[in-house]
Amino acid sequence: AVDGPMPQTRFVLRKALELGHKAIVVINKVDRPNARLNHVANATFDLFVDLGATDEQAEFPIVYSDALTGRATLDPHLAQHAFKNANGENVPSDLQPLFETIVEYIPAPKIAPDDPLQMLVTTLAYDDYKGRIAIGRVFSGKIRKGQEVMRIDVHGEMEKNKIAEVFVHQGLERIPVDEAEAGEIVAITGIPEVYIGETVADVQSPKALPPIRVEAPTVRMTFGVNTSPFGGREGQWSTSRKLRERLFKELEHNVSLTVDETESADTFIVSGRGELHLAILIETMRREGYEFQVAKPEVIFHKSDDGQLLEPFEDVYIEVAQDSTGNVMEMLGARRGQLSEMHSSDDGITHLRYRVPTRGLLGFRSKFLTATRGTGIMHALFAGYLPMAGEIATRTHGSLVAHEAGTATTFGLSNAEGRGILFIGPGTEVYEGMVVGENPREEDVVVNVAKKKHLTNMRSSNADVAVQLTPPRNMSLDDAIEYIAEDELMEVTPINIRLRKKILNNEERGKLKKSAQKAREREEERALA
Repeated sequence: AVDGPMPQTRFVLRKALELGHKAIVVINKVDRPNARLNHVANATFDLFVDLGATDEQAEFPIVYSDALTGRATLDPHLAQHAFKNANGENVPSDLQPLFETIVEYIPAPKIAPDDPLQMLVTTLAYDDYKGRIAIGRVFSGKIRKGQEVMRIDVHGEMEKNKIAEVFVHQGLERIPVDEAEAGEIVAITGIPEVYIGETVADVQSPKALPPIRVEAPTVRMTFGVNTSPFGGREGQWSTSRKLRERLFKELEHNVSLTVDETESADTFIVSGRGELHLAILIETMRREGYEFQVAKPEVIFHKSDDGQLLEPFEDVYIEVAQDSTGNVMEMLGARRGQLSEMHSSDDGITHLRYRVPTRGLLGFRSKFLTATRGTGIMHALFAGYLPMAGEIATRTHGSLVAHEAGTATTFGLSNAEGRGILFIGPGTEVYEGMVVGENPREEDVVVNVAKKKHLTNMRSSNADVAVQLTPPRNMSLDDAIEYIAEDELMEVTPINIRLRKKILNNEERGKLKKSAQKAREREEERALA
């Protein structure tokens, strides 16, 4: 009732309208002092129109509710005034108006218990004893324990199987049954190679249901075996075979993920729906005991029929305090963002809507939180593939790189601290080529954080007591993913997250940089000639 339709509302509503469903609009939190019922109702109607709703879908009923106290009404005047006074006359005492609206407006589900069996697998579970468990809704017919069925994959290929067990859901529990009919959401075992989006059908009359449409990945990262000097120390699983098994196992239930093998047996290209999608996978594997390395996220480009280069764009919804609005708008403008909507609420919050290339959002979240002092809220939804927006400078700083292997000392860190922001503290083991901090300038700087202070008869061992180090910046997984450059890798273990250069040797890296610079100069000379 205050914020209007949220970004997640837009996403879910779009999916529902595409399937031809009718919707009931529930405006919640109507008891808030700054509730704007008419404004929110109009904004919701505009959202339906923007998403291509039919005339029938756009004629939606509106229910006004206060979910905290469990009350609802169809009367906007009553919602606006009486809800604020719990003892007022004619104040609804329950959610009965909402339930009645559902029964009246939403059509009953179409079930055909006498037709041949059709069940769509929408998710998977796994049991050490039962194996793979397929979960989905029975659209028609009946499914029985011991029944022979036909599994139809997304390409139309068929395979005969036999149902071992059938379960229905009661709360959070699975209850074994002998038979379930159309309309039930069931879990079945006995089909070892079943995947999400496939149909379990009658053997005599196998007909496939429309498969689940999954949007294509937009961001990819290269996963590989940890090749750092510390590789294999901290993880339970660190070989290429274990990494490959785990990544391909993820495909069984993570339908929007893709894994491609490369020419090297030690590296794999993993593509997902965004930076956050891949970060969740990395964190999950890390907690399971896997050790590996990943490269900087890359956007997946496409080409149009006329050869134009296309890139993914996202609609970004931002809520930020008014005193931070200017900074946020400047940051998004530099990342090729286009402002499409802006308004301020009575509580001093500015609401912004931008369309931004996904490239521009890589590494943006941490900078956004810093600019808003942790108070900003940001949501992003995939908008589609559009013509490439141009160059974006997303990283304007360099790295502090360890000169040699050893243990970081207070003396070495105090010298390095003058060059930038440190990521490590005293006592941390480092190796040559490891990123130990951030340089505010664009170039990388090699620092010797393991350097020890040589004592003489003029110095005592207590000379370092007065050294005060600034606490290092603790890099979370999200921070590390956003930080790494194209020539860097992130080393992921169950215990640590480290950043490193792809080429660890400092001299070799310097030579490569010089040769690349000379090559660019030659190209510029040819262009001018």
